[in-house]
Amino acid sequence: MKEEKVPMSARELTDSARAMRVIAALFGFAAVALGAFGAHALRGTLSSLGTVETWTTGSIYHLVHAAVLTVIALAYPGARISFWLFVAGIGLFCGSLYVYAVTGSKPVAMLAPVGGACLLAGWLALAWRGGRGR
Repeated sequence: MKEEKVPMSARELTDSARAMRVIAALFGFAAVALGAFGAHALRGTLSSLGTVETWTTGSIYHLVHAAVLTVIALAYPGARISFWLFVAGIGLFCGSLYVYAVTGSKPVAMLAPVGGACLLAGWLALAWRGGRGR
């Protein structure tokens, strides 16, 4: 009698999906925490630097894309390329906006376009995957 084996790709997909769900939840938590931190604890600093809008933009993009990460992790765990592009985009785009908003560091702000490109690529990868019907 032949032993049925679960294909490695299915096992890896399950482990990957589990990790993706945890990462998505942590990114969502961080989005809410950083949004609140900016609105309350950093209000004076951001106001004095004139960067409230920059922090807000980072927070909005962070939260929206954390929600997208959650949808991918729950409904489309095979869309790993999109998922990781969004992770990179959140880190680079939102992260650089957060750091710039607090420090005013122009070199750090130069990472925002790279992060934005990752977010755009994530959306295109998701569209491409959806168009393939898988």
